[in-house]
Amino acid sequence: MLKHFLPNEHVQSIQDIDPESLKEKGIKGIITDLDNTLVAWDEPDATEEIVSWFRLMNHHGIQVTIASNNNENRVKLFSEPLNTSFIHSARKPLSRAFKRARKDMNIQTNEIVVVGDQLMTDVLGGNVAGLYTILVVPIVETDGFWTRFNRKIERRILNWMKRKGKITWEEGNGR
Repeated sequence: MLKHFLPNEHVQSIQDIDPESLKEKGIKGIITDLDNTLVAWDEPDATEEIVSWFRLMNHHGIQVTIASNNNENRVKLFSEPLNTSFIHSARKPLSRAFKRARKDMNIQTNEIVVVGDQLMTDVLGGNVAGLYTILVVPIVETDGFWTRFNRKIERRILNWMKRKGKITWEEGNGR
């Protein structure tokens, strides 16, 4: 069961995700979380770096869909200026949003990567849906109430994975 919490990759930030390396893996689409993955959970707009990252992915023909457990207003106001599709109230880790994003992008399961900052929602949901997963370090260490609860469980899971030799990245990422 705990293997479902193990991401395929771990990076410091979304900026470390390179379109060329994704294309080498056959990736044509990204399902990304919003809060603490793209911007801080309390930041309403995309930064210039995020706008550039979306342009870069688009330039390389990689579709990006934002899938967030947050409400429609939050996700819509963030996504529309980026001209990207989005799914709000996604209820991750349930697979409905991942299946919908795959269908909307019209690409195969093995051509999609899920990117997010939480094991309990993004990684678990992506893995159960059979997708490649990338865990990013949260942008800020503060979180909403439910995310703080999830982080406590995540720390235990990460510590277990480290003891078992299942993770290979360095600690010191705020988790």
